[in-house]
Amino acid sequence: MVKHLLTTFPNTFELSISCTTRAPRGEEVHGREYYFISPEEFRQRIARDEFIEHEQVYEGLYYGTLKSEISRIEGNGHHVIFDVDVKGGINLKHIFGDRAVSIFICPPSIDCLRDRLIGRGDTAPEMIEKRVAKASKEMEDKIHFDHIIINDNLQSAFANLDTLIHNTL
Repeated sequence: MVKHLLTTFPNTFELSISCTTRAPRGEEVHGREYYFISPEEFRQRIARDEFIEHEQVYEGLYYGTLKSEISRIEGNGHHVIFDVDVKGGINLKHIFGDRAVSIFICPPSIDCLRDRLIGRGDTAPEMIEKRVAKASKEMEDKIHFDHIIINDNLQSAFANLDTLIHNTL
């Protein structure tokens, strides 16, 4: 969905690249999908107040949004896209208020999510189960978002997202 927005509206949106302490998956590249850093560097950046929001998602696994990413993107004259988990989305909505539009993208079911994660082939089975359990809890928080898009059929989800963007901008 994020890639779709970036290609459909290339002069409007830019992705905020998050920091994480997890290892890259597949073809991921430092500075493109994420800034892959050590837990120690992450904690140092927290201490220097470099994050607008951050959290420890799992034991020893941190994710966060750098303030410098927002400045960089706004300096380019673009709207910032945050691709974050539910807690991060709720936190960012609280921080930015009406300046932000929060969109909850959800699978048609938890079983469908599990099948999609398995199909990617880049995640260990125990991590898939952790992610599925977390997603089950996150589904309860979708009420805190401005809009909900169910990603059942990708083309329909794209069309719904495009309509939402055209009506919002």
